[in-house]
Amino acid sequence: MKSRLDEFQLELLPRSRTAEAGVEWALARGEGGLQLVVVVPPGRASLLEDLEGRTEGDTDGTLLVGPTSSRNAAGLRRHLDWLRPRPLGTATSAGLGDRLGLATPGHVRAMRAAGGGLRPIFAQQSIREMSRTGRTPLEVMDDATWGTLAEGWRDGVGADADHLKTPEDVDACLAAGFSFFTVDPGDHVDSTADGAGQKELRSAVAALPWTELEDTEADLRARYLGRTVVVEDHTLELDEATVLRAAAKYGRAVAHVARMDRHLRSAVAGSREVELEVSVDETETPTTPAEHYWVASELRRLGVEWVSLAPRFVGRFEKGVDYIGDLDDLEADLAAHAAIARQLGPYKLSLHSGSDKFSVYPIAARQTRGLVHLKTAGTSYLEALRTVAGLDAGLFREIYVFARERYETDRASYHVSARLERAPRPDQVPESGLASLLEHFDAREILHVTFGSVLTEPAAGGGLRFRHRLLGLLAAHPESYAQNLETHFVRHLRPLVR
Repeated sequence: MKSRLDEFQLELLPRSRTAEAGVEWALARGEGGLQLVVVVPPGRASLLEDLEGRTEGDTDGTLLVGPTSSRNAAGLRRHLDWLRPRPLGTATSAGLGDRLGLATPGHVRAMRAAGGGLRPIFAQQSIREMSRTGRTPLEVMDDATWGTLAEGWRDGVGADADHLKTPEDVDACLAAGFSFFTVDPGDHVDSTADGAGQKELRSAVAALPWTELEDTEADLRARYLGRTVVVEDHTLELDEATVLRAAAKYGRAVAHVARMDRHLRSAVAGSREVELEVSVDETETPTTPAEHYWVASELRRLGVEWVSLAPRFVGRFEKGVDYIGDLDDLEADLAAHAAIARQLGPYKLSLHSGSDKFSVYPIAARQTRGLVHLKTAGTSYLEALRTVAGLDAGLFREIYVFARERYETDRASYHVSARLERAPRPDQVPESGLASLLEHFDAREILHVTFGSVLTEPAAGGGLRFRHRLLGLLAAHPESYAQNLETHFVRHLRPLVR
């Protein structure tokens, strides 16, 4: 195969090379970037109908050299089973989101370096992030496919369509081949119930969509009121106030999750296996263990099946920084939620905004006993900026200046507490200290939440101000970016390896 590549002046990526059923596949690097290389033996030429590129044939078979296009990515997933996303079940898992489409090689290396026992999701992005970065579900899937092939990861992958809010979101991600669907009913959670009195709670519960819930208030009361539920070492007292608060807070969210689940199952129609995650983490107030128990019980009653659930834990899981709060309180909270997940499932607890929570990972591994899914996203973008700081200090400084200008607007949809006046001013940081901004709490969050604006800001003379320079620099130095990602993510993953 190497001799056939010589005439194309391409450099083979050794970890990408694989052979199945007599067909050889690889990626190669040339002047125009990465290209797909396939050698097909005689009698298998029909396989090339799924691919595009330049072909040359002789009596030994056919050689194809083609672009890293969507058509070729789809052909790879069709013919190489290990590139096709599938459900991961209740195995310990981690989602490593990639906002730039270049992080998967580093993510794969981190998975390998962390040791065995973890199942990866390399294609993970929320609809909100796709909108902000100008990417489609298919582009997210294709980028992860190419990165997985480049590093030769053959142990299976999932693909997370994250924070879906509408049936249309589900359809778009299903068409792209995603296997893991995270339903976010946050818009239907009524956090004001936490501070409501008995009269307000009764009124809110009476107004729930009982037809959609396939229930009545009388039946709800009969099922729960006055019960004492023992979950391992935890006792839940389901008095009237507790039950009404859970129903008022999460009743409409439960109905929404059931609608979304039924739409997903109908759209799949048994054609392939998918799995569901339920996320109620992006709310103002924590999910109490009793509320978790109520939500899970109601979802089960409605026939919803899910593999993981993300409660809103105590304390603060802010973007790109470690946990903010009392770790003993968090451990007690996690212990109760994990016990409920074991008893009513088993299903995994999902840690959203999970990147950089280094103080949390040992606690989560201990309390969940491996029934845990870690979800990260923006920290890979921050490692991209770390790479940029080492390669082009001027570009990094320009991005930081712009991020400060955009922060107050872009922070609106995130739970962050960074303040501009606490972050170092750009003119106060020498070139040698720019990378250290990524260790500063306020500067780190400012850089984290402004990613969408950085990637889509127009340039004065047309085009985009930062995007192409940023992506071009990373693409020209793939090893630098991959090494930074590997170093960073090993710290996330090793505490979860059992």
